[in-house]
Amino acid sequence: MIPFLPRHRAHDYAALMAGWERVAAHAGLRAVTLGMAGPAPIVVFESSAAAQGQPAVYLSTGVHGDEPAPPWGLLSWALDHLDLLRTGSFILSPCLNPVGLVSNTRVDGQGKDLNRRFHLARDPLIKAWRAFMKGRALVFGLCLHEDYDSQGCYVYEVSIHRRLLCEAPMAAIEAILPRDLRREIEGRPARRGIIRPKIIPPGLHGPEALVLHQQGCPVTLTFETPSEFGLDDRVRAHRRFIEASLEHIVGIRA
Repeated sequence: MIPFLPRHRAHDYAALMAGWERVAAHAGLRAVTLGMAGPAPIVVFESSAAAQGQPAVYLSTGVHGDEPAPPWGLLSWALDHLDLLRTGSFILSPCLNPVGLVSNTRVDGQGKDLNRRFHLARDPLIKAWRAFMKGRALVFGLCLHEDYDSQGCYVYEVSIHRRLLCEAPMAAIEAILPRDLRREIEGRPARRGIIRPKIIPPGLHGPEALVLHQQGCPVTLTFETPSEFGLDDRVRAHRRFIEASLEHIVGIRA
């Protein structure tokens, strides 16, 4: 693991994107600007294979600005998997909410929660995101988040498959952080940190993972770490969850 996380700069968007410039340069990623947040561009990346239309893995962080571990966890993973990004099919969204990250707030510069707006084509950023994602074939989607109230890690799984897919990735992070063992999390029944809705409501709704699934992604996970635990451990947990999800769900071992 590359030790790169700047001390006391977890909310430094410029430092985060400098890391992604390194990744893009070495892995041959194409950068696409979806919009601007003041002077800061909001950028997503795609590998060459994804740009050519191969079914892709979608990895997203930074939708909520007060959740800093996921962006750095994704960057840590990317820096150590440049060859995989160079040859595989990936779409990477490192931070859709730069203003929130810098301000350490959940909402964006308009005071909106982006994760309740992915179905709204009238929102300029979401309109650009939806245009970029239109027609994309995805094999797996992973959205990385944090929860201030959680007592450990937990995950939402939305899948077309009958069998549970996220148990192995959850087991993989237990050496770093515990699971949230509450039987109800965020008002939903949970079992050992796993929430899997039995019924997916029709129509497009706000959360990124649900919109991805309703647009054809067969499996989406939303992984949450507990914000009150140490930052370095949370970063490591996100990185490890990415690795384990790719290995056990997608079949990518690197």
